[in-house]
Amino acid sequence: MVGTWLSALQGSFVNALAIVAGGLIGLFLGNKIPDRIKTLVLQGIALAVLVIGMQMALALQNPVIVIFSLLLGGITGEMLGIEEWLHKAGAWLESRAARSESGLARAFVLATLVYAIGAMAVTGALESGLLGQHQTLYVKSILDGFTSIAFAATMGAGVCFSALPVFLYQGIIALAAGT
Repeated sequence: MVGTWLSALQGSFVNALAIVAGGLIGLFLGNKIPDRIKTLVLQGIALAVLVIGMQMALALQNPVIVIFSLLLGGITGEMLGIEEWLHKAGAWLESRAARSESGLARAFVLATLVYAIGAMAVTGALESGLLGQHQTLYVKSILDGFTSIAFAATMGAGVCFSALPVFLYQGIIALAAGT
């Protein structure tokens, strides 16, 4: 049973690791990365996500399920106050940070929302839990890792902390799907 859980969490773990690794690289490089390169990386990631999303959408057998899933997920997230919880968690992290002016909470919330909201996070976690296939989360890991470099170089360490809620979010979905 533990082996099944670990297998279901593999893709989520790799994704969290990519976020931390990219964030550390971004913190290390900081201002050494020109703004035009950061912009280019983010534009390239956005284009890649668009292409991947279109491929996934074209492969859909029943788009009605996707529409209802998006609506239900949005309503559930709003009722549970997930964004508010993220803001509170970010503020708590910022209060513990040495430099409160660093914008740690802002970076944490923004990065968490960017990495957790989207079809790849949900479908990848479902594939990990249901099928033991982690390809979608591996691709997401590459995208998130490069995004983390640009984000951390611009916004700071809060980006690295976003790996934990992303891991928990995707991990819970994967474990729930696998049971």
